Amino acid sequence: MKSDSLRILIMLIKFINELGNITLFSLRTLISIFTPPFRARLIFQEMEFAGIKSFVVVCIAGAFAGMVVALGSYVGFVKLGAEEWLGSTVALAVVTQLAPVLTGFMVAAKVGAAYAAELGTMRVTEQIDALEVMAIDPIHYLVVPRFIACIVMLPVLTVFCDAAGVLMGYVASTKILGVNPGSYIENTIQVVEFSDILRGILRAATFGFLIPVVACYKGFYARGGAKGVGNAVTETVVISLISILIDNYVFTTIFNYLIFWS
Repeated sequence: MKSDSLRILIMLIKFINELGNITLFSLRTLISIFTPPFRARLIFQEMEFAGIKSFVVVCIAGAFAGMVVALGSYVGFVKLGAEEWLGSTVALAVVTQLAPVLTGFMVAAKVGAAYAAELGTMRVTEQIDALEVMAIDPIHYLVVPRFIACIVMLPVLTVFCDAAGVLMGYVASTKILGVNPGSYIENTIQVVEFSDILRGILRAATFGFLIPVVACYKGFYARGGAKGVGNAVTETVVISLISILIDNYVFTTIFNYLIFWS
């Protein structure tokens, strides 16, 4: 009994220590953003990697999510005799929840893992130490461009994911299920507001903060050679996905509270 309590206490201490370290790492990164020199070329390179090279997978995820929501919701709407409201339901589900979360998942799995692997390899091969010897701040040089790229590109990718999901939801509803296209579009425009789209974009921006922080932190402090790099990549993906889900819940709770009391 005492050994179990001691083990839990040790795990709690390690968790608090890790949380403190990643918080300090985040603060150092935020401070470095506003510290010259400003490496625009590196930032645009990372934006290309995080954004343009993730465009296809994000759109595919959004497209199938929209179709699945349409097909899955249709039976319930038919039973209620409210098929014409299928469009607004699909659009709201996509733009407020599915698109930002799926975009975060895709970027965490593709970009976050790559960041952890790159920085982890640089750490175990002492390239980061070499930057420090040359009086180059490794956080400013390596982390800040990746951080800015994710914060900028996650909302942009989410917009395209919104478009793919809503479009393919429309196709599935009207071409496969036979819903009237006119009522589908009319009810979607009537119900979905710009604030709903903006809410999803803001949600994606918070994911754009979490993913590079976790990925760069795990890679930056990787230890133990190739195995350590592999562990850093695995931990990055797992922690990023869990963080996105938790952040999504907190974000939704706050917005619902604000809407309820407004």
